[in-house]
Amino acid sequence: MFEKDLRMGLLLDFYGEMLADRTKDMMKQYYEDDLSLSEIAEMEGITRQGVRHAIKKGEEALLHLEDRLKLAQRFSALATLAQEIKQEASSLSTHESPDVKACAKRIIDAAQKIEADL
Repeated sequence: MFEKDLRMGLLLDFYGEMLADRTKDMMKQYYEDDLSLSEIAEMEGITRQGVRHAIKKGEEALLHLEDRLKLAQRFSALATLAQEIKQEASSLSTHESPDVKACAKRIIDAAQKIEADL
């Protein structure tokens, strides 16, 4: 369940603006603020079942968008690759050659820029 919560949080970051405001707000309260269905229902003035229904519909919409666009998947892949590039370049930075060390530094700097832009 925790992994699912993290994934939905990530999908909300990417596609939340595509949801109806009320659905987006309830999903943020549920996934980001960790409120219970009952707490959200009380704040929204609807039933707990109504909140659950809205969240489930929102989840379906987010999963559909990710299935079509794959933005979150691409983001995660790029972040992983940037980390791997930094690790590989770090191993080169111990090389005896000053040219290799300088190249490794440039590679690490570029990977850090990629991470910052993500």
